[in-house]
Amino acid sequence: MPLFTLSNQIKSQKLPEYKRFLHQKIDFNERLIGIIGARGAGKTTLLLQYVQKQKDKKSLYIIADHPLVASKGLFAIADSFQKIGGEILIIDEIHKIKNFEIDLKLIYDSFWNLQVIFTGSNAIAIDHAKADLSRRAMIYRLPVLSFREFIELESGVSFSSFELKDILDNHTTIAIDIISQIKPLAYLKEYLEYGAYPFYRDNKEGYLQKLLMATTQVLTTDLPAIYSIEYDKINALKKMMIMLCQSEPFDINISKLCGAVGLNQKTLYKYLAILEAGGLIRILGAKSNGISIISKPEKLYLDNSNLFNIFCDRPKDGTIRETFFASQLSYKHTLNYPKNGDFIIDELFTFEVGGRGKSKKQIKDLSNAYVVADDIEIGFERKIPLWLFGFLY
Repeated sequence: MPLFTLSNQIKSQKLPEYKRFLHQKIDFNERLIGIIGARGAGKTTLLLQYVQKQKDKKSLYIIADHPLVASKGLFAIADSFQKIGGEILIIDEIHKIKNFEIDLKLIYDSFWNLQVIFTGSNAIAIDHAKADLSRRAMIYRLPVLSFREFIELESGVSFSSFELKDILDNHTTIAIDIISQIKPLAYLKEYLEYGAYPFYRDNKEGYLQKLLMATTQVLTTDLPAIYSIEYDKINALKKMMIMLCQSEPFDINISKLCGAVGLNQKTLYKYLAILEAGGLIRILGAKSNGISIISKPEKLYLDNSNLFNIFCDRPKDGTIRETFFASQLSYKHTLNYPKNGDFIIDELFTFEVGGRGKSKKQIKDLSNAYVVADDIEIGFERKIPLWLFGFLY
């Protein structure tokens, strides 16, 4: 069977030894597991690392857009596989299969001895009403590399991650301990330029080209496969990314953006939400209704600092800092735009992000307010080093 031949070839690949943090958090005893995340975040590598350790179990690894998958159907493949003693079925890029959620429900309910693990785009649309997967599938999200993970990859030294409250209460002690082992500021510039996606390790010189290809595939293939985007509107998505990259986060002119990309405000808001679901931008301050934004965003960021290198020239340092901060906190926390300061986290903690000389002036009258300062190794009281927020996961 060609699918088995391809599966064996894929599973026999030499893989990186380094395991992303999520590997330790997934409960692999579950029968139906989904891993979603941005293209290039390492979802496929994570699953192959798991499968290669299951040498005593019969597994099948399939790529969702393989012609045989389309012709045979997902349920039929699972049925045939479990009849010959198959135990682990892995489906890569499941969002490319139409009505995949219905097949997953049928497989889950029919084959009790078959474990199914799938990967999908950040924007994956699991229709709970149609297939009721909410009580069946355990869904995990894999974000881009944290600064902590990047340092581990580059230095070979392992570090613990910390909860936000630990950093706020004990940042001086934590920073001193880390600095006794490595110099984090020596790694930060490289991380901001090329450290967000694990594939930078393959070829640093070709990293930006590969990142551009991955991002283009999200815009031209992944998002249209999930949402009803007319083909002629794909260029509008690209133009939006470029304009957002060139603007300050707080200086977004919605009318100007609508005119430049040829969309009305309602459609523009919808497409902004789709770009966020695709892991390309981050929206602060807008109320939403499903995939549609229904109020004006207060701030718009690219998802991570590496994306600036493919969509525009280097932006201002302040934009890079805020983008880094938002990227590192968004995995575990809710970010909004406050009246004073740059971010309010979980509706509780206010942060003002700036350079090493940043003062508390703008947040001096607020409780639970902190200055996040770039270019310092160790903080003091409520002034915390920016790099340390890269140790949250």
